[in-house]
Amino acid sequence: MLLVLGFSNPKVTPQKLQTNPSFLNIGLQKYLQSLEKKGFSGTILIAKKGEIIVHNAYGMSDKSRGLKNGKKTIYDIGSVTKQFTAAAILKLEMHKKLSVNDPISKYFVEIPMDKKEITIHHLLTHTSGLVASIGSDYEEISEKDFLHRVFASQLKSDIGEKFRYSNIGYSLLSIIIEKVSGMGYETFLNKELFRPSGMQNTGYRLPNWDSNSIAKGYSKKREHKKPNEEHWGKDGPFLNLMGNGGILSNAEDLFKWHTALLGNAILDKKAKEKYFYPHIPEDASGESFYAYGWVHMPFGPGRTAIWHNGGNGIFFGDFWRFVQEDVAIIVMSNKYRRAKDDVIAEKISTIIL
Repeated sequence: MLLVLGFSNPKVTPQKLQTNPSFLNIGLQKYLQSLEKKGFSGTILIAKKGEIIVHNAYGMSDKSRGLKNGKKTIYDIGSVTKQFTAAAILKLEMHKKLSVNDPISKYFVEIPMDKKEITIHHLLTHTSGLVASIGSDYEEISEKDFLHRVFASQLKSDIGEKFRYSNIGYSLLSIIIEKVSGMGYETFLNKELFRPSGMQNTGYRLPNWDSNSIAKGYSKKREHKKPNEEHWGKDGPFLNLMGNGGILSNAEDLFKWHTALLGNAILDKKAKEKYFYPHIPEDASGESFYAYGWVHMPFGPGRTAIWHNGGNGIFFGDFWRFVQEDVAIIVMSNKYRRAKDDVIAEKISTIIL
């Protein structure tokens, strides 16, 4: 089952801005040097004003073969996938192929009465009331069986009432993308998002990866398969994972995505306003909000972090953006350490900002 990570509304203590660049560099260097000693395994990229200022790799990508993680190593990015699904929906809306206000009954037949009022917007914001999942990530399941089980499930809350994280909502979005575009989910993302952004190493099956570039996963007791060696179909993972997680990428490609989103070529201004808008509070505290595949969160006075993370208990990805400052922080790991890897991007943000 896809493990959703990081939606704990990290508490950020506003700090006085440090104006001595050398002090910042020393502090950042010390922190980064401490990570591998403490067991971090992965790749970190930090960019500011369009310039990559840190691009480091730590640990091993394949211990049995003595291969180290590198700057170009490919990882499973988990629920960071959701921002691509959301962008694809908005791209189709830009082409006037759909509206985020469309009810899903426009795209699926035989929807039970309790779910007829669910819209695409509800799926994007996790306000559909649908359950989080209906099976494990690598379970082989047909579209017909998947839809039957989703629509037979009991709603966990009223439609539009509250934020309730649902992976299967994003899997439904992947089906809608295919129905409306007439292409496979990954094919559409590759054509409309990845290639125009210069991203050649992001996807499920389409990229022409060197097998050595894809990291194996590690947990405390065992070595795991490479993500694309798990039980997938010919077009990638089955629907319990498709669209909500499991895309493979590297830090360089995510930086290219950050750069593309600063312009209007991939998504126009109107689409990006919806994409990053804080649509729904994640909990009663109101300290963070869910946008479309992103979290929108205040980060000190006058500053906003746009971020999302995810993982499966083995691989972990974290992607933070500060648009006003043009800062991107990307953390990717193939040996997830709970409560340690989750805070790396936040700590780096505090240091450099």
